[in-house]
Amino acid sequence: MNVLIKLATILDDKSEFHNQTQDILVENGFITKIANSLKNPNKYPVLELDNLHVSNGWFDSSVSFGEPGFEERETISNGLEVAATSGFTDVALNSNTFPVIDSHSDISFVISKSSNAATKLHPIGALTNEGKGIDLAELFDMKSAGSVAFGDYKKPIKNPNLLKIALQYVASFEGVVHSFPREEKIATKGVMNENITSTSLGLKGLPALAEELQIVRDLFILEYTGGKLHIPTISTKKSVELIRVAKSKKLDISCSVAIHNLIYTDEKLIDFDTNFKVNPPLRLASDTKALIEGLKDGTIDMVTSDHNPINIEYKKIEFDYAKDGTIGLESAFGALNSLFSTKKTIQLLTKGKERFGVANSAIKIGDRAQLSLFNPSNNYVFENKHIRSKSKNSLFLGYKLKGSVYGIIANNKTSIEL
Repeated sequence: MNVLIKLATILDDKSEFHNQTQDILVENGFITKIANSLKNPNKYPVLELDNLHVSNGWFDSSVSFGEPGFEERETISNGLEVAATSGFTDVALNSNTFPVIDSHSDISFVISKSSNAATKLHPIGALTNEGKGIDLAELFDMKSAGSVAFGDYKKPIKNPNLLKIALQYVASFEGVVHSFPREEKIATKGVMNENITSTSLGLKGLPALAEELQIVRDLFILEYTGGKLHIPTISTKKSVELIRVAKSKKLDISCSVAIHNLIYTDEKLIDFDTNFKVNPPLRLASDTKALIEGLKDGTIDMVTSDHNPINIEYKKIEFDYAKDGTIGLESAFGALNSLFSTKKTIQLLTKGKERFGVANSAIKIGDRAQLSLFNPSNNYVFENKHIRSKSKNSLFLGYKLKGSVYGIIANNKTSIEL
């Protein structure tokens, strides 16, 4: 793929051109020239866009598409188009499918389905057979096929010995184990944060303790076994504190936070809008503040959209019975950019690749072009017309976002019409 990008402000602190407005020449998928002004003797397509900014490609560590099994929610093909138009050059795909992605052939299947996309798909294999939490799946075989980590999506590891064995086993090939932080006996059938709001609404509460107790257990096991542990989508102030202490002990621990848990609190549920029913649930203002501080000081390693398409019949029902989940790829940049500076937003969206062994380029001559292109300045209200996903279950509908995405140039392809 060949293109001349004109007048792009480069945001990449690993590049000598950071904070400079330059022309960028991409030839056969590689950056071959960067300069104040470049000529175009080969008459390549020219990309010149309003207030164009370019950064190293963005990464999302937790997306669900549905295929195989739930294609009515989302397909791999359309999901990757959504990711590309939302600015993501790389996404890690959860085993939130039917059948569950738990074998070498399953990993090979989803990778083959993504081979023609601009966004690169990195599968997360199930930790246990069929995601049932009983026996470990064939982890090494999945790693050989291209799996970047192992975890049962939104399912806690109930058996502590299973986590112990998994951490010890994957250490031999630098694997990463996901452990969803939820102690089921404490969580019971809670559908929202346990607090005064849940009491006033008459909804079953899900205490912060359910998350924190599981994290304490997992950290003790990690300290005993070694290995690499990732805790996805933490949501409480105490969780941040626990992981901060674990990192001070030099444990090999990483964690993420869902973007919506940085912005919304449980008070958004007063209208029983099921788009706001997510897992982990929306918490308190004190939790969102602690999560933001955790990102600023590096305790929390990465953000995620936690993109989870749910078809409408599972959302347009009574709150207790509605499925958890929200889409988030399309709103991720604008939501973060409304909360942080653009510089910090880009830092957050480009973090996490190293943890999962995802290739990371810089904006410099000779490197592969893995670029996210965007305008950080325009404000707009997020509406249905901005959603490209097959499912429309977004909790950011009606929310004022700052900044829009043009698309990506990555993997020798582009999502932008030239």
